[in-house]
This record gives sequence, structure tokens and C-alpha cells, in this order.
Amino acid sequence: MEWVLGSKLLLLLLWATCCESAEGNEANKKKDDTTIIEVNNGGPWGDWAWPDMCPDGFFAGGFSLKVEPPKGITGDDTALNGIRLHCTRGNAERNTRVVESQSARWGAWSEPQWCPGSSFLVAFSLRVEDTSKGDNTAANNVRFRCSDGTEVEGPGLSWGTYGNWSNSCVKGVCGLQTKIQSPRGLRDDTALNDVRFFCCKS
Repeated sequence: MEWVLGSKLLLLLLWATCCESAEGNEANKKKDDTTIIEVNNGGPWGDWAWPDMCPDGFFAGGFSLKVEPPKGITGDDTALNGIRLHCTRGNAERNTRVVESQSARWGAWSEPQWCPGSSFLVAFSLRVEDTSKGDNTAANNVRFRCSDGTEVEGPGLSWGTYGNWSNSCVKGVCGLQTKIQSPRGLRDDTALNDVRFFCCKS
């Protein structure tokens, strides 16, 4: 009887180890499947918010920006406040899904900017103002490269300079995550500082 119980216990331990190992390998595989594209010139302020992804089978064919216009000499400028991805399945299903990580509260959303035809977003470059200004704004604009080679620039502001292009997503962009500085009251606000994008897995 003791031998039977011992054998069953050993089998249970082996089964648990096997399953945990398989689950761990599957989790690692899923983690490895997610490719992120980033740039190295993002602003230094704020915290990374939650990621938001296009539904399975969709990819980002366009984008829109939330931008605060210049406020003049006495105002506190924030420039780029948010980015949305417009997820499609091609021309037939444009603008049916919109994803957005955290955005700041200032400004208004632009109309979508689209890649031509059924092409999709694959790489980006971020326009950022350096940190030596009295009224810092951090990120001001973003431009994307489409799968057909077309470059599409957002309707952001012209302060600062564009950094290097990110790497390219082979199968297109499918999600994003923004870095946002929370409102600071009477102190200098910068809103959106940085962004990273997630590549489609299939």
C-alpha cells in the first residue's frame, strides 16, 4: 500500500513539473513573440502608462494626434498630448477600431492620417524639444513610415528636432504605450514625453 501511494505521489510530482515547465515555455514564447520598436530621444519626464493593442487580425493603417496649439508668451505650452492608432483590415474596414494609451488633458484630436491604400505603419520618428528651454514641451510631433515606403507626418508642432527612425515592424504596428507627465499645477507641464509601439505577431 505504501509503495502504491509513493508511486502515485511520484507520478503527480513528475506531472506537475512537466506542466509547469510547458506553461513556462509557452509564456516565454509569447513574451518573445512581442517585438517593441522605440527611439532614443524621448523626453525624460513622466511615467509609462498601460499598453493598448489592436484586436487580433487588425493592424494600424493610420494615426491621429492630440495637440495643444501654441499658447503665446505667457502660456504654458504642452504641444503633443496623445497618440491614437487606427486599426484596420485594409481599405474595407477603416476606422473601425481605435486604440489609445494614456493621453494628457490638453489640446484636441486631429483627423486620422492614413497610409496609402492598404499599406500600414511599420516605423516611426519622434520630434522632441531639448530640455534647456524655459517652457519645456518634450514631444511635439511624430512621423511614420508605411509598408509601401511612404512617410506620413502628424499635424503636431514644429519645436524641437526629429531623432533617428526606429527599427521596422516586419508585419506592421499593432499597439502602443505612452510616457506621460501628470499635470503639475502651476509648474511647467510637458504632457507626452515618449512612446513605444508593438509589432504585429502575425
